[in-house]
Amino acid sequence: MKSDRKSVGTEDVVDFYAESWIGGDSTAVRHLLTPDAELEWNLDLALDEEELIQTLSRIAAFADGVTVVAKACNDDGATLVYDCVAPFGTARMAEFLTVAGGRITEVRQVYDPLAINRYFPGLVDDY
Repeated sequence: MKSDRKSVGTEDVVDFYAESWIGGDSTAVRHLLTPDAELEWNLDLALDEEELIQTLSRIAAFADGVTVVAKACNDDGATLVYDCVAPFGTARMAEFLTVAGGRITEVRQVYDPLAINRYFPGLVDDY
């Protein structure tokens, strides 16, 4: 018997995640992360799920626009590169996501700290 349900693929999960945080939907982002998701970034702050979601929410709220400028997906993950446009310039951020079972199990973010501090002042207060 053939199922009418379409399985959710890695690219679907990654696209929904990016659309959710860019659109300011913290609840959707929280739902996509597994409870034990490994989180890492290059900012000099402790990182947990709440800090990740709050930082993404602040970027989405403050930015004039956030665009995915590059995306590469495979069966179990993806790399995304974003341009985060602020009133006086653009900061770039890269994300490396691992997906399993329709949810995100790892998030690795790489920010340009100089651009973040210059164009998104106060985004990361302790950096």
